[in-house]
Amino acid sequence: MPLQDIKTRISTAETAAGRAPDSTKLIAVSKVQPNERVEAVLEQGHRCFGENRVQEAASKWPEFRERFDGIDLHLIGPLQTNKARQAMELCDAIHSLDRPKLANTLARLAQERGACPDLFIQVNTGEEEQKAGILPMDTDGFVAECRALDLPIRGLMCIPPVDEEPALHFALLAKIAARNGLEGLSMGMSADFETAIALGATHVRVGSAIFGERTPDRT
Repeated sequence: MPLQDIKTRISTAETAAGRAPDSTKLIAVSKVQPNERVEAVLEQGHRCFGENRVQEAASKWPEFRERFDGIDLHLIGPLQTNKARQAMELCDAIHSLDRPKLANTLARLAQERGACPDLFIQVNTGEEEQKAGILPMDTDGFVAECRALDLPIRGLMCIPPVDEEPALHFALLAKIAARNGLEGLSMGMSADFETAIALGATHVRVGSAIFGERTPDRT
């Protein structure tokens, strides 16, 4: 689907929900996409992108940043502590803060660097054993812990279970964010971003609807 069609759908969803225009940031999820597809979106003027893996981001974005101004890069996949420094150097935001050990590592590196990307805490709203994220019941305490470390927590992120109604998870995330005074809500993907916008999403992560199906064999 053309990029402009996605942006039009976002604008329509904002209007329908009584939201301010341009209150939702579109993260074009470029993970496992050929560089020519990413470049085509850059050529259309879009600048906000999401990557799943630090290694892939490092192989792709420094070169693009030499050619295109104003790139806003978001890490939306799991982050290992041994990749944290590289992630902080590459990315403007990290959406997958999901455990105390990572919070402590990011805090230490932020002190060393004097800067830190915007951070979103990943919440495991479905309480799925195989999925990363802070459990809903533990999120308030983890937010407080991160704030005590002077980390710039901008909001929360979730990935609903594939077999459940996403609106229930988006509403839960919004409720947790509100009681913690957090405005950022990173939720909604290609199949459900309009529902997410209706429930307050400030960041939607759209990949295949923009770029087409992924090519997992990319190295």
